[in-house]
Amino acid sequence: MTKSELIEQLSYSNNLLGKKESELVVNTLLEGIRNALVEGERVEIRGFGSFTVRTRDAREARNPKSGEVVQIAAKKTAFFKTGKELRERVDNGNI
Repeated sequence: MTKSELIEQLSYSNNLLGKKESELVVNTLLEGIRNALVEGERVEIRGFGSFTVRTRDAREARNPKSGEVVQIAAKKTAFFKTGKELRERVDNGNI
């Protein structure tokens, strides 16, 4: 599902929200998650999962075409861990 499909689904399933309001809700939610992760905070949505920031260490890798050793700098990346309820629903097909 894409962001636009999520907005469409939200406006379709809720008669009180038009497409513009649904877009605002989705954008506000995503921006809140983004801002929290930038600040290094953990975001937890009960029944869905949690977002955290993980640091990946610097490392060496090889260019598969030339075989040359390449240095990869340390970086931070977003990490999502599914919640127990979501895992169980997906596993059982009860979405």
